[in-house]
Amino acid sequence: MFKGVLFDLDGVITDTAEYHFHAWKKLADDLGITIDREFNEKLKGVSREDSLTLILQHGNKSDDISAEEFTRLAKEKNDNYVEMIQAISPKDIYPGILELLKELKAHDIKIALASASKNGPLLLDKMEITSYFDAIVDPASLAAGKPAPDIFLAAAKAVNIDIKEAIGIEDAAAGVAAIKASGALPVGVGTAEELGSDIALVPDTSHLSLSYLESVWKGN
Repeated sequence: MFKGVLFDLDGVITDTAEYHFHAWKKLADDLGITIDREFNEKLKGVSREDSLTLILQHGNKSDDISAEEFTRLAKEKNDNYVEMIQAISPKDIYPGILELLKELKAHDIKIALASASKNGPLLLDKMEITSYFDAIVDPASLAAGKPAPDIFLAAAKAVNIDIKEAIGIEDAAAGVAAIKASGALPVGVGTAEELGSDIALVPDTSHLSLSYLESVWKGN
């Protein structure tokens, strides 16, 4: 039996993708760079700094931005985003997630947050679910972001379990790649087109439950 579940946040626990898109689009527009929703898919699950790097590359402006300006731009985007997410509340938790957290807690299965979002603690507080989490990994403490396995390895270590005893839940290709690289068992929220046909998939979070995760684990 698995001993821990490592959760991504955006697209798994709640949907902050729209807020991220608007915050990045505002920044890109100010820089004279055009990004659309299709481009925004490349930013899902990717850290703030790596997302900004991708946007600057997309607009051929990488060489125009100093390290100091880069830091300022990343902060500006985050300030806009944090302002937008103040409205998030328990009603924004995805279907099935609160029930799953309660089931895991009742069965003494460790719960960790493995999100590239540095605003993870704020978002969990806004949704009033912080108490369910045994650990929240600080993405700033890692050498590399997703698709590198660092965040999932750190999450397993933080709850004192072997990574091979953990299930990772993700909705982004970069996150699924990170789970695979870590040695945890991936469960994807989304389509085979987006996440691959070689992992367990649910179309949305309402299909996630302890019994479902147990069946995936037994079939592994």
